[in-house]
Amino acid sequence: MPAKKPDAAALIDRVRQIALALPGVTEKLSHGEPAFFTRGRMFFTCDNHHHGSGHVAVWCNAPDGAQASLVEGDPKHFFVPPYVGKAGWLGMRLDSGLPWPVIADILEQAQEEADVVIWDGGNNDLPFFAPDLLIVVVDPLRP
Repeated sequence: MPAKKPDAAALIDRVRQIALALPGVTEKLSHGEPAFFTRGRMFFTCDNHHHGSGHVAVWCNAPDGAQASLVEGDPKHFFVPPYVGKAGWLGMRLDSGLPWPVIADILEQAQEEADVVIWDGGNNDLPFFAPDLLIVVVDPLRP
């Protein structure tokens, strides 16, 4: 008797439970699929046979080099997702038997990667702290 295929809805519910257990995570639909955000930034989205992909998976952001390493090392479970793959995002199959602790660990890393605040040297609209004192410098040689 062939092995029973995992139920897509159950797989997505399981990954939802993992994601929503992480601090500060919210969910909303994006392109018809559940997507998960931290600090307003998406860190993964679900792929439930998206455009006939033939699998149930998530696409998540990943640290530099992780995509190439995981896809090359274990293509049964990992792939380069369309659209976001060129930016280093990782495709991770939920229906291939990858252990749930591994999935949870990768999603936690994806959230940490998205949660990083990058200071570009400019004004990022909100200061990191509220100063108690404001100093104004005046140049007497400038009109």
